[in-house]
Amino acid sequence: MRLLQTQLLRLFQAHLRSTRMQHQVSEARTPVCPVGDEAALQLARQCLLSGQVIGLPTDTVYGLACDANNESAIQRLYEIKGRDEHKPVAICVHNTAALRRFGQAAHLSDELLTRLLPGPLTIVIERTPQLSNRFLNPSTSKIGIRIPDFKFMRDLCAVWQDQPLALTSANRSSAPSSLQVSEFRSLWPQLGAVFDAGRIGLTEERRLASTVIDLATPGFFEVVRAGVALKQTISVMEEFGIQERNML
Repeated sequence: MRLLQTQLLRLFQAHLRSTRMQHQVSEARTPVCPVGDEAALQLARQCLLSGQVIGLPTDTVYGLACDANNESAIQRLYEIKGRDEHKPVAICVHNTAALRRFGQAAHLSDELLTRLLPGPLTIVIERTPQLSNRFLNPSTSKIGIRIPDFKFMRDLCAVWQDQPLALTSANRSSAPSSLQVSEFRSLWPQLGAVFDAGRIGLTEERRLASTVIDLATPGFFEVVRAGVALKQTISVMEEFGIQERNML
């Protein structure tokens, strides 16, 4: 893996020299690539193909991502995060068709999903057999699914051929989430690459990350995490006649 990372770094450095762009490289020689660079998506894809974990921006906070169906990559993600393997992570997909491929969403209308996504929301539903990784959330049959409203993330999911990316915030467990890449610099040596979009969000409220809502039971919802989009999410639930389960 280290040889591949070195080769990727050399290719990236050559590209930046040819375009006379400035770049940063961490102490461990992890490439830090602006998301607007023409080499960014290809570099990210190559890292994912090789089973590496990458740091990248979302529409809420910076995240750590890897191939959701790669067993060793998921284990590596938990190791970097310092996270209990029984604490679930979400997946990120390109569109609602992919959401339906990996989650059991027949009871959720296209109209409802279109109102909710893309955006700073994680929808928790039962998973489908298309999520075959035994190390992905082994303690539950459910999966949280995101479609972030962020161009680099959606473009990456598209070039990843609509396969799922495991996604969690870019910080050690229990530490504050990150709004800029420098805030998770201690993790850089363990990552295949870091993709920089500058500071995302102007307020500390963004650190609350996505709202997480369980929609696995038809006709009902349950708030798992309030996050940044709770008010508008509950408004949509009321509009579609979906009741809050813990109020019964």
